[in-house]
Amino acid sequence: MGPLEPKVDQLIVAALCFAAVFFTFAKLLLPRINKALEARRDAIDGTRDESEAIHAEARQIHAAYQAELSEARHEAARVRQAAVDEGHLLIQEVRAEGQRQRDELVASATAQLEADRIVAEAALREDVLRLAIDLAGRILGEPITDERRAQEIADAFFAEVDAAASTNA
Repeated sequence: MGPLEPKVDQLIVAALCFAAVFFTFAKLLLPRINKALEARRDAIDGTRDESEAIHAEARQIHAAYQAELSEARHEAARVRQAAVDEGHLLIQEVRAEGQRQRDELVASATAQLEADRIVAEAALREDVLRLAIDLAGRILGEPITDERRAQEIADAFFAEVDAAASTNA
């Protein structure tokens, strides 16, 4: 007898033991194992569903954050552009005000120079007339007393000088 020819009574005992162990596993342990595996599968599926929901919510929050960030960048660009435009306007206003003040100063200075020129010209004409009368009196050897006549001669001379100056200009 060897392993290839088992004894019938040993074979029956082995078959009964196998059947007892098999039925014990099939009726008692296998349902508990299946129940534990089912619970584990449900827990994994629930965790996966929860993780997918959290991931979807995170994507929505990220998209909202990106949209707000983009809007904030656009708003910052608009504010910068408005500030640049306002700066240009202020510079133009200051330049215009400076130009106006410069023009006023130039006009005032020109008017003052013209008034000073007229006063200086009148004073010089009087001095030239007085010197001319003194010189003419020294040349003649006697003082010239007809100031009205001397004034007419000086006026005629100055009129000729003014006419010559205006034709040259």
